Amino acid sequence: MQALYESKDAGLETALLDALSPDEPWSMVERFTTLVRESSSEDEVTAFNYIAERLSALGVYHEMHMPELFLSVPVSASLVADGQTYRAKTPAFSISTPPSGITGEAVRIEGFAAGRSVDFFDFSPTTEVDVEGKIVVVDGFGGPPPVWYFQNKGAKGAIFINPGVDIHWGICTTIWGAPDLDNYHRQPTIPVVSINRPDGEDLLARLESGAGEVTLHTELKEGWFECPCLVAEVKGNVEPERFVLVHGHVDSWDVGIGDNAVGDATLLELARIFHDNREQMARSLRVAWWSGHSTGRYGASTWYADAFGLDLARNCLAQMNIDSPGCRWATEYRGVTVMSEVDSFAAQSIKDSTGFGFSGERPPQAGDYSFNNIGISSLFMLLSSMPLSKAEEMGYYPVGGCGANIAWHTENDQLEIADKDNLMRDLRVYATALQRLLNNTLHPYDFRQLTAEFKDTLDRYAAAAGDEADFGPAYAALADLNAALADLYETADDLAGRAVGDPAARAYNDALLGLARELVAINYTRQGRFRNEPAVKIPELPDLAPALDLAGADEHMRRVTRTHLLRGVNRVAWAFETSANIVRAALEKI
Repeated sequence: MQALYESKDAGLETALLDALSPDEPWSMVERFTTLVRESSSEDEVTAFNYIAERLSALGVYHEMHMPELFLSVPVSASLVADGQTYRAKTPAFSISTPPSGITGEAVRIEGFAAGRSVDFFDFSPTTEVDVEGKIVVVDGFGGPPPVWYFQNKGAKGAIFINPGVDIHWGICTTIWGAPDLDNYHRQPTIPVVSINRPDGEDLLARLESGAGEVTLHTELKEGWFECPCLVAEVKGNVEPERFVLVHGHVDSWDVGIGDNAVGDATLLELARIFHDNREQMARSLRVAWWSGHSTGRYGASTWYADAFGLDLARNCLAQMNIDSPGCRWATEYRGVTVMSEVDSFAAQSIKDSTGFGFSGERPPQAGDYSFNNIGISSLFMLLSSMPLSKAEEMGYYPVGGCGANIAWHTENDQLEIADKDNLMRDLRVYATALQRLLNNTLHPYDFRQLTAEFKDTLDRYAAAAGDEADFGPAYAALADLNAALADLYETADDLAGRAVGDPAARAYNDALLGLARELVAINYTRQGRFRNEPAVKIPELPDLAPALDLAGADEHMRRVTRTHLLRGVNRVAWAFETSANIVRAALEKI
């Protein structure tokens, strides 16, 4: 399998890497320092027009879509306690208060820490807290799960104390993209504010001294807004219908240089070099710039997944998200977002292009990963990051972007957060991985790595369930799938040397896409094809994850959970069985 991860066209790869230049991307980064790219704003339109104009000048085909996105844009916020007014920010999709604000008794919630960005989607309280009619005060960032949790417990409002001297913008809805009939009721119904740590300590001292009531003032602009969505395409010459989607968001908090002007500039440079080498491209490259990432919960990428869902399902061989590359002090590739079947390919691409090591992690439910329900193999989100030793030296706490610089989601995310040398190094990673995806005869996916993960996941859930659930059908179907995969990958060495488009190689690749459509969906989704998951943590094989809750369940919930697991085992086993059939059908053509 190692040979499948390496380039089959070393000359083209060398030409692409040699063509990389900081001129185009750095000019764009500098231009974006003057644009506060709030979704639906004039500055955002200016930014999109700038990209479109550069694409036109470079001769790259592109389309500007103008979908209506459901946005919530923070305008102002403050917190009053014991006569003291504190500076505050309200996250997107908090509610607007009346002019007089919302007043209530504040209750300090200890032990409930809402962590950094990716942990916004992982909030598992272990104790019951009476917050009915109260305004909760919580350490950390105010992401969707804690807001949803406290709202459902009857809280009147929420105050989150950020860990440093800055206040970070964010978003607190669990709805992914535009609401539909399945999820519109999940929109937050309470006001939420964030304050910094020094003010938080002062607030806590006042509360301990008997200042019981606080008042929240929040104002947001909410509704449906027409926003840009720009998609460029470089057509391949052998299998032009097959494409890789590489994408990132244009909208920002303030000027957002590390998040995500550097990513937007990276996309432009990739479009340039691949267009200039288009005559040698076997498959097509789509490059997309999104709106509504921060104030629409991935609004434009979700719209694109909806509007072009069938084409994506039929023809997208991979999606690659680009967010916060090339930032200050970001010299390591650790905890890089990557799906299991593409982990070794990502590691090889990074090693070959930079000489650096790599560690991957399961994609969180974040970062414009709006394509899991279609079942598309995916790699990257955040890429390079500063070493942990550097973060410790700087006294930084964990954040979810900007290469781990704590300027993330603040007014401090300015030009100094970008690093030209790091940006050029990261561009080499993207260009290398894309060249191999687009031009290697075989797609570089090893689904045996994923099925090994599935075996570990089943073992963990089965041990937790004990005699309460029968995982036998899932184990049997997984074993059969592994046998089929062994036969498929035995053909890889022979097929890898053939030309792109060879019928047998095409059958092999078709099987890999079919596997992704089944196995990515079963590993990352509950809602089914062409639906959206909520912005909360999605565990491995989520239909079976409730097995972990059986030990603490009462008799009624044990029976409910057993029923759920019976259905979940059926869904998982059927996906494994369907996948094995896909492989065996392909083997008949190879």
